[in-house]
Amino acid sequence: MKDFLLIYRADYGVVANASPEEMQTRTQSWMDWIAGLAAQNKLTDRGSRLMPQGKIMKNEEIISDGPFAEIKESIMGYSVIKADSTEEAVQLSKGCPIFKVGGTVELREINAM
Repeated sequence: MKDFLLIYRADYGVVANASPEEMQTRTQSWMDWIAGLAAQNKLTDRGSRLMPQGKIMKNEEIISDGPFAEIKESIMGYSVIKADSTEEAVQLSKGCPIFKVGGTVELREINAM
C-alpha cells in the first residue's frame, strides 16, 4: 500500500459565508466521509483544517503575509490515505465534501524518505 496526500482547495469566501446550519451540515459531511475512509482501513491521517492566514516564504529572507484574498483557491486542509494505486486513491477521493463548495482535491503520492 502507498500513502497519498489529499490537499483540499477552495475559495475561503464561499466557505466563510455559510450559515450556521450550512456549516453544521458541511461538518457532518466531512465527518461521515472521513469515517467511511477509516471504516475501509484506508485512512492514514485524518489531517486538519488550515487557518486562512499564514506567511509566504520565497527564501530565508523574503517573507510576506499570505495567502492573499485575490487568490480564488486556497489550501483549506489535508488528509493522508492509503491505496494500492493512484487510480484507487482517485476513487476514494470522489466522495470528498470539498466538491460541494466548488473546491478541488489535489492528490499526491507520498515518496517516503
